[in-house]
Amino acid sequence: MYLFGCAAPAVLDIGGVIKRAQAGGWDVCLGLTPTAARWLEPEIEQLAELTGHPVRSSYKLPGHSDVWPAADVAVVAPATFNTINQWALGITEKFVVGFVAEAIGKGIPLVTMPMVNRAFVAHPQFDKSVETLRGAGVTVLYGEGGFVPNEPGKGDPAAYPWHLVLEAAQRMVGPG
Repeated sequence: MYLFGCAAPAVLDIGGVIKRAQAGGWDVCLGLTPTAARWLEPEIEQLAELTGHPVRSSYKLPGHSDVWPAADVAVVAPATFNTINQWALGITEKFVVGFVAEAIGKGIPLVTMPMVNRAFVAHPQFDKSVETLRGAGVTVLYGEGGFVPNEPGKGDPAAYPWHLVLEAAQRMVGPG
């Protein structure tokens, strides 16, 4: 499983999520957006030890071998407003977005769950982006049965339903 985290407060529990995924039989590779990597900088080495793979937040250099095994499934969670919109629009300057944009064409199963507040989802592009991703075959856990936006500043990162993305990934391909 490729687990891609973005800079939303629930990413601060990514180590616990990795442990739950591993308990379910997954070999987890962790990718982070640049801001999420900055938030987790003091833990990056520990997270790499936990997964047994380097934590990535940037593209590999041309001609270099990939340091991760092939993905059976890719999970983007928590996904920010920015990441959802960039992914849907094909804006791929970030490694995380570039990988999952290309994964659509490669047929890699994809699951995402946003962590956004109601002020962000009021922007008209967000619903269009969710619709675009769903239309491309991405499982988007948003709304009923997924993440439900909160009022700005009122979210509880501990209440982020991580189990939903792990269950969705398992339903798609079974444990790694």
